[in-house]
Parts: sequence; C-alpha cells; structure tokens
Amino acid sequence: MADPATSWERVPLIVSFPDTAKFSETYGFAGNSGMINLEGQLLRPVGRPSKTVYVFMHPTSTLQLLPMPTALADQGLHVLCAASRYPKNDTALIMEKVAIDLGQWLRYARERLGYEKVVLVGWSGGGSLSLFYQAQAENPTVTHTPAGDEVNLVEAGLQPADGVIFIAAHLSRAETLTEWLDPSVIHELDPDNRDLSLDIYSPDCPAQPPYTIEFVERFRAAQIARNRRITTWCQDMLERLRKRRGPEQERAFVVHRTMCDVRWFDTSIDPNDRKPGWSYMGDPRTVNVGPVGLARFTTLRSWLSQWSYDLSNAKGPMNARLIKRTPVLQIENNADEAVPATHNPIIAEALATPDKEYLRIPGATHYYLGQPELLRVCLDRVTDWSRRHALLSE
Repeated sequence: MADPATSWERVPLIVSFPDTAKFSETYGFAGNSGMINLEGQLLRPVGRPSKTVYVFMHPTSTLQLLPMPTALADQGLHVLCAASRYPKNDTALIMEKVAIDLGQWLRYARERLGYEKVVLVGWSGGGSLSLFYQAQAENPTVTHTPAGDEVNLVEAGLQPADGVIFIAAHLSRAETLTEWLDPSVIHELDPDNRDLSLDIYSPDCPAQPPYTIEFVERFRAAQIARNRRITTWCQDMLERLRKRRGPEQERAFVVHRTMCDVRWFDTSIDPNDRKPGWSYMGDPRTVNVGPVGLARFTTLRSWLSQWSYDLSNAKGPMNARLIKRTPVLQIENNADEAVPATHNPIIAEALATPDKEYLRIPGATHYYLGQPELLRVCLDRVTDWSRRHALLSE
C-alpha cells in the first residue's frame, strides 16, 4: 500500500527458478519442490518512474525495514530489497548459492521490471556479498563450494551490476567472525573449558586493557587457530560421512562464544569514533555467551562456505582484487559498532577498479539511529555519485 507520508509503495515480489542442486539445505516445501522461491520488496515511489533501481541483498537478513533502503525511497529512488533462499536463518547457508540468488534478482530487475541501470548496494553483511557477486559476474571462476559440491558460477550467467556501493560493510562473514571468535575456548564441546590467559571477559584474566601489542598478536593468532581447528573438524567429518555412504549427508553443530574482540574494551586498538564496551548487538560479554550470535548454529558445509577463514570464496579483499571495471562507491561510518575500523581501508586498498571513491562519515553508527543529519550526508553522496556516473537521471 502507498504510504502518503513518503509517497512510495511496497510491492511484494517473488522470483522462482529451478533448483538443480544435488543437496538441499532449505526447509520443507522449498527444499522438495525442485524450485527456488525468493521473496523481495520493491520500494517504488508513486508517480515517479525511473530507469534505475538500487538492489539491496544481505546473505541472510531481509533489509526492507532498515533506515537506508527506506531513506532512498523517501528521496524518490527505486529500491529493490531482495532476499536470498536463506531469509533470517544462516544455519545452512551456502554463499555460492546466495550469489546465484542475487544473479536471479538482477536479471529479474532488468528483464521483468524493465530497469536499464542496476546499482548493487552492499550494506553491512551485504558488502562482501556484493563484492563476491560482482567479481564472479565480471570474471567467473567458482565452480564448487569449499565442501566440493558443484555450484557453478562460471555457467550461471551472472549479470554484472552497473555500479556497486559498499556501505557500512565489513570484510566478510569469515574474516569478521574470526576477529570475534573467543580464543580462550579450548574444547568446542565444553565452552567452560577455557584458557584464562586469553579470557578477556574474565576479571581474573592477567591481561587487562589497555592491552600490549604482544598480547593482541597472541590473541589474534589464537582466534585464527580456533577457526582453523573447526574447519579441519568439518572437513574430516564430511569425509567420514561420505565414506559411510549412509543417509546422513550433513551434520549441524554449535559454535560457542563468538563475540569477543579486544577492540571493544580498548579503543586505542584500531581507533575510531565507536562507543567503548559495546557491539552492534549490545554488550559483547552477554552476546558472546547468548543464543544469538554469528555462526552460533551451523552445518559442516555452511561453515566451510561462509565462516572458514581459509576456505570461504566470499572473502572481501580477495574479491575486491577481481573487480577491475565497475565503479565502486565506498562509505565508512566512523562510529560503526559492527564494522571494525581496519576493514574499509583494506577493501579500498584491494579494489582493482580505477573508478573508486571513498567517503568516511565521522560519528556515524551502523544504522544511523538518531542521526538523520549523518544519514543525509550518506544519501547526498549516493545520489551525487550515481548522477556523476550516469547511473541516475532525473
């Protein structure tokens, strides 16, 4: 229905296409019908046609209620909020299949909705997805998931976006999770079995903020080592299941304590304008042990595809190096409580395209909550950049 306050309407959309995968992770009818059914919303200004659409997709979230898409619609822009086949549940998510889904949405936007220009907006976790997609659309190389299952992006016919906006976004799910893994966990099945010397949330930990360079280096190395231990276990377990040739093809498991970072309690580490002692989900000490957290519930294949530090195909810098001809606008929110301060500069350095532009907004948080003036700065740059690149016309 049209909203008279903003003069735009929400148009529900469904994109369906055949699923030829040998293994299905989706639930119920969606996993048995032989079709993939994607749901989305087109935020369409009333009485203001456009040749350009801004496409938002997050691997697992739905974005149609977030400030940025709705603010763009308020400005009279056409916005497509597209969901993957894993809406609000990343337990079994496969990044290569999400890229297939995004490709279907871009094709639908052009061929069914009639848009001539498609701008891919990578917000938050959608940032690394946008880089992964655009890299594979420009130069497809991936034919299998890290688990060895065929998901052929080379033959998927992915259409490149006309421009990419990387905004309030981190390196990737794999790299961000690794920087937030609690390295004190010694035994994955017993989260109370911990190395006190690395347990920074314990008052008895010998290391207290401000942390020494030596401790931070040891802490980071232990985080990577934990990610690699889980990856090795996943690979070994998948191989055991394959050798059994039985009905069990996959296994789910719990990853405990996944919100632990020295940056939250020592803001001298990778400094920016962020609030100390806080994460985008609240107090990180609570989130670390709570039921809701990155990779809390996952599967063998999903871990390898979206969370493995070494094996994921969707890591941001790796894909940024493959984007060589698409214009990219990158916006960093300098008080972002979800994106570490080091991530955007790394992406900026890695981007191979010569047509790249960078904006840092001091004081801006992840969602711009209570910051309409900073959201305005972001909106103005998006529209100005789009017009200068002939992606948006009056």
